[in-house]
Amino acid sequence: MRLRHIEVFHAIMQVGTISGAAQVLHISQPAVTKVLQHCELQLGMPLFERVRGKLYPKPEAHRLFAETDKLHRDLQGIRRLAASLKGRAVETIRLVATPTIAISVLPQAMTVWRKQFAHTRCELATHHTSEIVHALRLGEADLALSLQDPRHPGIVAEAIAEGVMTVIAPAGSWSEEACARPVSADGLSGELIGHADNDPLGQLLVAACEAQGVHPVFHTVVQTYQIARSLVEAGAGMAVVDPFTAASAHDGKVQRRAWAPAIPVQLFLLTASHAPLSHGARELVASIGAAARQCLSHGAPS
Repeated sequence: MRLRHIEVFHAIMQVGTISGAAQVLHISQPAVTKVLQHCELQLGMPLFERVRGKLYPKPEAHRLFAETDKLHRDLQGIRRLAASLKGRAVETIRLVATPTIAISVLPQAMTVWRKQFAHTRCELATHHTSEIVHALRLGEADLALSLQDPRHPGIVAEAIAEGVMTVIAPAGSWSEEACARPVSADGLSGELIGHADNDPLGQLLVAACEAQGVHPVFHTVVQTYQIARSLVEAGAGMAVVDPFTAASAHDGKVQRRAWAPAIPVQLFLLTASHAPLSHGARELVASIGAAARQCLSHGAPS
């Protein structure tokens, strides 16, 4: 059977009629009939019984359909891939970021970058770092942003901005004088919002507290820094978060103080070691770095 035979045979099996297959394939009914006849001639057996103008698949047709259906799905996948490649005649940049960076840094960076690359397609997605590594390794993303260096042999991590962990609290929690000074573990008070046990920055925070002889108790534990920030903005307690989340908090609702001793937090550009970046992607990285540094400057505790 040739590919054209399989395509027509599959269409007939799906819709049950010559006319329906012709509509699905966007060809004439005589063309469908001719291909089917040629297919049966080459096979040396009929695939359908013709009864009063209707086609009824023979057992052999059902067996063939089970096998050709796999090939038909593969052909559809090839067509989708070809259409995707054609669409990428215009450069496409696939960027994946952790939710924190996607919300706090990317909007400003994209706005600036888009002025220079108005016609370059950019696909944005958010994932956690483990999923980001998977996407880069499979070639499903061109570049990624994370607050973690995954230390994976197939991933190149480049620090493009750096800040420090920051304590955020509802407005009015501290005096203006206190806001100018860092706060350590013994300065945490009231309801504390914690991070999931497997969160790397959360683990650093707990270790820092315990090193100071303080064992924090978290009645509220969140999976993302954005939720912690929103809770603080609502007056639900204080939290220690990354500097980008702290910077994106509402100025009128939140106060910020640097954590002491300082815990550095870096923004990493992640790429697959075997996939160099295009000019447009590299310029996007430059815009992201600039936006990240501007974000940190805005959110620096006074």
